[in-house]
Amino acid sequence: MSSSTAGAGLFSRGSSGKEPTMRGLVSFIADLRNARARELEEKRINKELANIRKQFKDGKLNGYQKKKYVCKLLYIYILGWEVDFGHLEAVNLVSSTKYSEKQIGYLAVTLFLHEQHDLVPLVVNSIRKDLMDHNELNNCLALHAIANIGGREMGESLSADVHRLMISPTSKSFVKKKAALTLLRLYRKFPEIVQNEWAERIISLMDDPDMGVALSVTSFVMALVQESPEQYKGSYVKAARRLKSIVVDLECAPDYLYYNVPCPWIQVKLMRLLQYFPPSNDTHIRDLIRDSLRGILDSTMSTPKNVQQNNAQNAVLFEAINLTIHLDTERDLMLRISSHLGKFIQARETNVRYLGLEAMTHLAARSENLDPIKKHQNIIIGSLRDRDISVRRQGLDLLYSMCDATNSQAIVTELLKYLQSADYAIREEMVLKIAILAEKYATNIQWYVNVSLKLISMAGDHVSDEVWQRIIQIVTNNEELQVYAAQSILNYVKQDHCHETIVKIGGYLLGEFGHLISENPGCSPIEQFMVLQSKMQGCSSSTRAIILSSFVKFVNLFPEIKPQLLQVFKTYSHSLESELQQRACEYLALAELPTDDLLRTVCDEMPPFPERASALLSRLHKKHAKSSDRRTWVVGGKDANVDSKEFNLVQNTGLKRSFTNASPIQARPGNGIPASNGKATNGTFSNGHELAGLDMSESAPNLASTTHLSPDWEVGYNRMLLRSEGILYEDAQVQIGLRTEYRADRGCVILYFSNKSSYSIGSFTTTLDNRSAENLSSDIKSLPEPNIAPEGQSQQMIMFEAKNVFSDPPTIRISYLAGALQALTLQLPVVLPKYMDPAELSGDDFFKRWKQIGGGTREAQKIIHVTSRDGRVTPESTRKIVEGFKWGILDGVDPNAKNIVGATVVHTSAGGKFGCLMRLEPNYESKMYRLTIRATDEGVPPVLMKILEQRLSQGS
Repeated sequence: MSSSTAGAGLFSRGSSGKEPTMRGLVSFIADLRNARARELEEKRINKELANIRKQFKDGKLNGYQKKKYVCKLLYIYILGWEVDFGHLEAVNLVSSTKYSEKQIGYLAVTLFLHEQHDLVPLVVNSIRKDLMDHNELNNCLALHAIANIGGREMGESLSADVHRLMISPTSKSFVKKKAALTLLRLYRKFPEIVQNEWAERIISLMDDPDMGVALSVTSFVMALVQESPEQYKGSYVKAARRLKSIVVDLECAPDYLYYNVPCPWIQVKLMRLLQYFPPSNDTHIRDLIRDSLRGILDSTMSTPKNVQQNNAQNAVLFEAINLTIHLDTERDLMLRISSHLGKFIQARETNVRYLGLEAMTHLAARSENLDPIKKHQNIIIGSLRDRDISVRRQGLDLLYSMCDATNSQAIVTELLKYLQSADYAIREEMVLKIAILAEKYATNIQWYVNVSLKLISMAGDHVSDEVWQRIIQIVTNNEELQVYAAQSILNYVKQDHCHETIVKIGGYLLGEFGHLISENPGCSPIEQFMVLQSKMQGCSSSTRAIILSSFVKFVNLFPEIKPQLLQVFKTYSHSLESELQQRACEYLALAELPTDDLLRTVCDEMPPFPERASALLSRLHKKHAKSSDRRTWVVGGKDANVDSKEFNLVQNTGLKRSFTNASPIQARPGNGIPASNGKATNGTFSNGHELAGLDMSESAPNLASTTHLSPDWEVGYNRMLLRSEGILYEDAQVQIGLRTEYRADRGCVILYFSNKSSYSIGSFTTTLDNRSAENLSSDIKSLPEPNIAPEGQSQQMIMFEAKNVFSDPPTIRISYLAGALQALTLQLPVVLPKYMDPAELSGDDFFKRWKQIGGGTREAQKIIHVTSRDGRVTPESTRKIVEGFKWGILDGVDPNAKNIVGATVVHTSAGGKFGCLMRLEPNYESKMYRLTIRATDEGVPPVLMKILEQRLSQGS
C-alpha cells in the first residue's frame, strides 16, 4: 500500500458520517494517487499549499471550509511533506461547537504541535473547557491531546482537571480510563504534577467495578509506587484482594475474558505491583495471595492448543512464578514452579525459553538452595548457543546467578570457551561476570591468576578498565599471589601478539613485583626490560606512561641495567607528547641524582589498598538502574540481593581476608596513576589514566508526610483506654466500634464498621500504621468488606504481640467512597498497660521491693495538674482510672490513707516479665497529683508515666 493511499479512508468522508463528503479533499487525494512520479506529486502539493495559504489569508472561511483545508494539510503532513502554516486555524477548530470540526482540530493539533511549540498556550484554555464539558466525547478528545502533546506547561495547568475527571463519580468508565492513562503519561515526564493528597483517591479506583478503569489505574499506581512506596502502600491490599476476586472468585466481565483467561493484563500488573513491596506479615493478606497463586498454577496445568490462550496463560504463569519467588515462604508452591521451569527452558518457543531462564534467574537470586537449578546446568550452558541473542544473554545471567563454590570452575570454564564465539554485544558483560566469579570463588591462587589473564588475553578490546584494575588491586593486596602473577604476566607479555591491556598489567606488576622473580630463568632484569620496551611503540600514551613508571622503579631495583633505562628516559624526553616528555624528564632527573635516597623514597613498595566495594559489581548492575519498571531483585546470587541498595562482594573462600581488602587503585607517587584531575601532580608521575573507585552513597530516604489524626479522635480513644468494649469513633456516616481481649503478651482487637447512612459506601479501606513495629508486632487476621450496604456492618480483626516495651500506639487510616472520598485517621488504644496484670502484695513485700528497685533510671516521678476545665478529681474517679490501667491497688499499705499504692506485672514475649510499683499522692483540693513509678526495667516507668499523666490530667 503506497503512502498516498494510507490516509484515504481517514479523510474521504465526514467525521460524523452525516455531513456531506468533502469533494475537494477526495479529488485532491485522487490526484496524488494518480501521480506517477514524485515530481508530479510535489507539483500538485505545492499548488494546493498555495491555494490553502491564499484561502487562509482572506479569512472569510466558515467552519466547514476550515476543516476541509486543515484535512488537506494533515494529509500532506502524513505523506511526509513539511507543513509550516495553518497551525493557528487548527487551534481555532478546537474551540468549535461542532464535533466533526473539533475532532479534526484536535487531530491537527496533536500532529502539528509539540510541547515546546509557541501555540500550546493558546490551546490550553480550549482543552480545559472541553475537560469541564458534560459531553464525554469532548472529554476524550481533550485527554488525547494532553497525552500526545504533554509538556510541563500543559501538565501543570491541566493535571488537576484530568484528576477531577478520573475521580468524578459522574464520569463514564472510558473517560476515567483515559484520564488515568493521561496522568500516567504526564507523570512519567514530570513526576511533580501528581500531588501527595491524591494518593488515597487514586488507590480507591483500583476497586472500580469496571475492569478497564481498574487496569488503567493499576498501571498508574505501578509507576507511582516505584517512587513513593510509603505513600501508596494501601495499594498492596487492594492488589491482593482484586487478584483473588479475579482468579478465585472469577469476578470478570465477559468482555475481559481473553481466550478463557480472565483479563490476563491486570493479573500480570497486580502481581508485579505486589513485588514492589516486601512480603506482608499479615496472615489474611498472605492467604489472599496464596489462594490466588494456587488458582493460577492449577489453571495452567494443561497446555491449550490455541496459541493466543497459551500466550495469555504463560504471561500470567510467569508473573505468578516471580511473585512466588519474591514471597519466598510458600515451599509447596516453590516445588511446583521448579518443575515448571525445567520444562520451560527446553521449550520449542523462543519466548518461553527466555521467560523460563529469566524466572529461573530470579529463583537463583533469591533461593537458599540452588540444587533444583543445578539439575538443569547442562541445558542452561547449552542456552549460550541458542539461535536467539536474548536467550543467550538470559542464559549468561542465569549461569552467573546460580554459580557457587561447587560449580564455579565448571561454569567459568564454559564461559571462557563460549567467549571466543560470543556476540560482540554481550562480550563486555561476559568479561565482567567471569572476572567477578573468578574472584568470588577462587579456591587457589594459581586458578585465579590463570583465569584472569586468560580472560584478558582472549577478550581484548572488550575488557573494561574496572576488570584489569581489579586484578592489580587483588595481586597488590595478596602476597601469595605476587610471585605467580608476576611470572605469569611476563610470559603473556613475551608473546608476539599481546593485547595492550595485558601490557598495562605487565607494566604495573613487573614494576612492583619484578624483583621477586628476577632470579628465575628467563626473568632476569634485562629480559623484563627488553620485553616491556619492545611493546612500547605499539601502545597508547597512557600505557607507555605506566611502562615509564615501571622503568624508574627498575632503576631503584636493578642498578645493573641503569644505562639502558636512562637511554629510554632520554629518548622520551624529546617526545612530542607533552605528558610523556614531562614524565621522562622528571624520571631522568631522579635517576641521575648523586644519591639514591629520594629515588628509594619515591619508589617505595606500594601499600595494600584500603577496603572498598568492588567497582566491577557497580558497573554490572548499572544496566538495570534506569529501567522504567524497576525490578525488586538483581542478577546475582543470594548475597547480591541481601540489600538492593548495595552490591558488596561477599567472599566465600580462603582468600576472603586479602580479597576483601582489595580496592580501586588510588593515585600514589610512583605507580603511574594520576590524581583526580588527570594532570601531573607536582610535575611527576601522571599518565592521564585514572582508576576510579566506587561511590556507594545511598539514595535519599523517603520522607513521606506525617499522617495527622482526625478531629475528635481523642474522645473515643480516652474512653477505650479504660474499657474493653465500646465506641471508638462516630460521625454522621459511620460508627466504629471496638472490642479487645488481652492475655499476657497477646492482644486481639476487633473493629466494627457500621454504615449509618441510607446509601452504600464503597472502596472501604483500612491501613494500619504501627510505629512501634519493632517491639509491638501486628498481624491482620481479616479485612473489612470493600462495600458496606446501608445500615450494614463489616469487621476487621488484628492481633498484637508485645515483644518488648513500646511507647507509641498504632494508628489506623480508614478511607471510603461516599460520593467523595472520606478519610479518618484514628489512634488505636493499644498501649502498654493493656499487657499488664494486677499484682497483689503485702505491705512488707511492697516496701521491700520498692527499696530493691531503687531510684535512678528505674524510677519516674512527676507532679500532675488537672488541666481539663470540667475535670472532677475525686477518690472514686482516681481509683477507677488506676484500676482501669490494670494496677492492683494495695489498700492499707501506705501510712496516708488518701494515697494510692499499686503493683502490676508487664508481659512481653521477648523481654519477659517486668514488675512495676506505683505510689500516687493526690491533692483533691488543688487538683494535683504526685506520681512515682518504679519498675525492674528502666524503659517501663517513662512509658507508664506518660500514659497515666495524660489520663489523670483530664480528670474523671
